[in-house]
Amino acid sequence: MESNTKPSITIETIIKADVSTVWKIWSSPEHIVKWNAASDNWHTTKAENDLKVGGHFSNRMEAKDGSFSFDFGGVYTEVIENEKISYSLEDARTVDIHFTNLGDSTKIVEIFEAETTNSLEMQKAGWQAILDNFKRYTETLSIEQ
Repeated sequence: MESNTKPSITIETIIKADVSTVWKIWSSPEHIVKWNAASDNWHTTKAENDLKVGGHFSNRMEAKDGSFSFDFGGVYTEVIENEKISYSLEDARTVDIHFTNLGDSTKIVEIFEAETTNSLEMQKAGWQAILDNFKRYTETLSIEQ
């Protein structure tokens, strides 16, 4: 059996919204295009999501100045509503996302296998920035409702 030599990176946050709201915003394409960016210079122009085991997702991420774009996608390997999402990326790296119900708040812990192109620090900072953007968007949306 081949051993997994890819280092894992863990990021987390606590969102002031109930777990069902967090789950819906995390998984709905109409919301994904509004929060899925690491900085103001980037945006997600298209999101497709079939949230079930064996289902595919794909997000088109683009620099706002048009200088660079890429598709980020994979296949779901485990889905437990309001608790856990696991998926395999197109390059075979894996991601686990845990949603913990804290009553009127939700803790998200995301664990992903690092890629080899960028430093671990850069990857952690980028994924954390996206998660922080999700937190801001979700909390703002929850207050408005």
